[in-house]
Amino acid sequence: MIRVLLADDQALVRGGFRLILESEPDIEVVAEANDGVEAVALTLEKKPDVALMDVRMPELDGLEATRRILDGPAGATRVVMLTTFDLDEYVFEAIRAGATGFLLKTAPPDQLVAAVRSAVAGDMLLAPSITRRLVEEFARRPPKDGRPAALDRLTERELAVLERLARGLSNAEIAAELVVEPSTVKSHVAGVLQKLDLRDRVQAVVLAYESGLIEPGAGQAAASGPRSA
Repeated sequence: MIRVLLADDQALVRGGFRLILESEPDIEVVAEANDGVEAVALTLEKKPDVALMDVRMPELDGLEATRRILDGPAGATRVVMLTTFDLDEYVFEAIRAGATGFLLKTAPPDQLVAAVRSAVAGDMLLAPSITRRLVEEFARRPPKDGRPAALDRLTERELAVLERLARGLSNAEIAAELVVEPSTVKSHVAGVLQKLDLRDRVQAVVLAYESGLIEPGAGQAAASGPRSA
């Protein structure tokens, strides 16, 4: 079972999420939090696999709660941010905080379920509009001088996998391009994360752009709906 914590200051929203998630045979809601402080405490107590975190909450907002969760003993919990506001500042801060996914509350139920399963699998799931904003943000940034030394730890094949991750390809799509098995790609992804000391694929994508390994728009995969990479 995938164990989920719901953090939102609106009881009706939490109730709706619970109904959607618990209709799935492999998902269980183990706790509900009214604010960020309670979310941090319950995450430490219940150790859920995934925390669905509202951005705007009293006492402690979802961004700071995410930082505390991922920097603390409960760091193994994956966090998916949910908000009604499609604003750049939330997207970038959520990713900097270590969130695995970011979805709008207006997303259909199947995307909420997909976000939970993607988080557990170590994938990232972002709404298309959010993905576009990220790419646009990287495009506006001046290029950094020099190649990060950390990339020298990667093999040629791991670099190829990282480039394709940054383009938004799934493991299956990467495997098809490189003519290898998906299990081999999964092993390469794990190697990339370990060697670069990264938490998940979201951080790997950010590093690929910030390091200049891939340029915005270079073979960027198009998406008509939220997808996991």
